[in-house]
This record gives sequence, C-alpha cells and structure tokens, in this order.
Amino acid sequence: MVCRASHTGYPNLGKAGFKLKLFVKIFAKIIVLAVFFLVAVGGWGYFTLQSTLDQPLRIDVADTLEVPAGSTPAGVFAGLEQRGVIERANWVRRYWQWQMPETVLQVGEYRLEPEMTVQQVLVMLQRGEVVQRSITLVEGWNFNQFRDVLAQAERLEQTLPRDWSNEQVMAELDLAEDHPEGLFFPDTYLYTLGMSDRDILLRAYQRMQGVLEAAWEQRVEGLPIDSPYEALILASIIEKETGVPHERGEIAGVFTRRLQKGMRLQTDPTVIYGMGENWQGNIRRSDLRRATPYNTYTIDGLPPTPIAMPGREALLAAVNPLPGKSLFFVARGDGSHVFSETLQQHNKAVRHYQILRRTPNYRSSPPPAGSTDNGTAQ
Repeated sequence: MVCRASHTGYPNLGKAGFKLKLFVKIFAKIIVLAVFFLVAVGGWGYFTLQSTLDQPLRIDVADTLEVPAGSTPAGVFAGLEQRGVIERANWVRRYWQWQMPETVLQVGEYRLEPEMTVQQVLVMLQRGEVVQRSITLVEGWNFNQFRDVLAQAERLEQTLPRDWSNEQVMAELDLAEDHPEGLFFPDTYLYTLGMSDRDILLRAYQRMQGVLEAAWEQRVEGLPIDSPYEALILASIIEKETGVPHERGEIAGVFTRRLQKGMRLQTDPTVIYGMGENWQGNIRRSDLRRATPYNTYTIDGLPPTPIAMPGREALLAAVNPLPGKSLFFVARGDGSHVFSETLQQHNKAVRHYQILRRTPNYRSSPPPAGSTDNGTAQ
C-alpha cells in the first residue's frame, strides 16, 4: 500500500497535530524572546547598578554626611540625591537592602571626599567609620578650665550650662562628691556627633577612679597620707609645682618629709587656688599671711581638696616619693628647682635665684597650655 502525504506536509497528522506543532513553535519563539528580554533587562540592570555604585560623588571639596538618630538608609540616600551629591538613590537603597539587610546605620558624621565613589560611601556606612573629634584636658588644669574647654568644643552637645555652679554640675552628673577638683583625669578624649559634655566628664571621672586606684595599690610603706583622696590632693600640688617632669619624685619627697615632720607645706600653688578670682598673677606677702582653707603657709597638713587635675605621673610620685633629706626647694626661674636640706641653704638659694638673678619672666613652673597662671611669687 502506498501512503500519500497530506497537503500540509506533515505525514500522518490531523488538524489537532498541526495546531500542536504550531503552538510549540510559537511558544519556543516566546521563550527565546523572553530569555533575550530577561538577559537584556538583566544586563541593563547590572550596568545601571554598577554605574550607580561606581559614580563619583558630585562634590568639589570635602563635605560631611550627618546621620542623626532614627535615620534610615532610604532617607540618607534620598538626602544625598536632593543635595546633588549622588544620582539614582533608589538603586542605592535597593542595593543596600539586598547586600546589607542587617546593617544598622551608626549615628554620627561621615567624611565625604571628592572623587569618592558611592560604593566607598556604602562601605564607610557599613563599617560605621564616623568622624571623630578630640578634646584635650591638660594636666594641672582646674575644673573651671576643663569646663571652659568643653564649652568651646566643636559639635559637642552642651548639656551643662556654663553659668551653672560646680556643685550643680556634680549633682547633674549624679556623682557623690560635692567638690569636683581633681576628680577628672586629664587626657585626650575622642567624641562623635551626638555626644555631650556630660559624656566626656563622666569618662574622665571614671578614668581618674581607675588610675587613682591603681596608683594607690602601688604605694610604699610609711606614707603620711591615709587614703586615695589624700594622695589625689598631694598629687595635685606636685602637678602644679612641677615644671620639669623628672623632678616629680623629688618634689613629692620634700612634701612627704615635711608632712612626716609636722612642717607646713608652704607651697604657692595652694595659696593661688585659695585666692580664687582675687588671683591677678602675683602673690604678695599679705597673701601668704591671709588665712584660707588652702593657704599652706597658715594651715597644717594638706588642704581640704585637690587644687588641680593631676596626671598619672604625679599620682605615682605622690605614693612613691624619692627618698632623701631635702626639705626645701626654690625655683630657678626656668621651671626647674634647687633642693636644700637646711633652711640656711634654702635662704641662700632664694637670694641667689629670686633676688640677685631674678629674670623679668621668672616663674616657678611653666603654665599648662591655656593657663594664665604665671606662677610668680614675691
């Protein structure tokens, strides 16, 4: 038997088979077109995303990006787009959601540099590389000087008004002590946007507690001081008297021996502190005779509180004074001192350095940075 092909060209197929074949061909073309479309869209999307991430920031000079509390990535990127710093913020947001869904934006300032790319900004945000500023509280400063510097610090939130008394500040900090002097460790402290003067002071207070405790544990036997606070008082006097760092131990030795023998300390920095606002840069003989709680020419033993913020070395000197026999010292005028064992030797040194060779810029010790204390005595 001879089979004849139908006019459709498909042997042994009916109308249903023809329709099926036609559907398969059309569907195959649709699949090819869909794949081509998806590849094209994917390629376009990849190119757009990559060009978005690689785009340099549109700034000519360094700038900052502030991320306040409660900020969202979408809000941050939209803000950059509104400022004209970046383009296609929605793409940046989608990339963040896709690649960094668990990352929490750290509050603070971020430094933007010319030619930095969006990708670099995202890495910086992911790592929380916020701008850090620093503030330095100097050894030998008093608490009012600390507060002055804090009040002038750039971008540091001010929560302790400068017209508040020191007692009000201590109460606001919820600290047990009434008198703040000596309780805050002098050092350089880093801070970021959103931190306050309160934060810095509390860190400085906690730091001093730790340093003082560690120093007290290293004290030698037989000291004429009975508590860490007395060590803090003595260290503050040493700090104010020391113009040359290597003399700290020897000055501590003089004060220690005077206390042990019941001699008055007779140190000018305590007189100056007791004068308060009456201090005009010069001590008169009448000031040395005027009774104040801090005038160690008229009181026995230590003053009631520290007179400045001592550093670690002054604290260690207070509890580890150098042995010796000297009971007196007088400033040469350059910050260093001549030490004497007897009053006769001391008077001779006083006459030599304070009268015969006294220079116009004479001082017993150099002032700390920012201080107006010239340290002179007459």
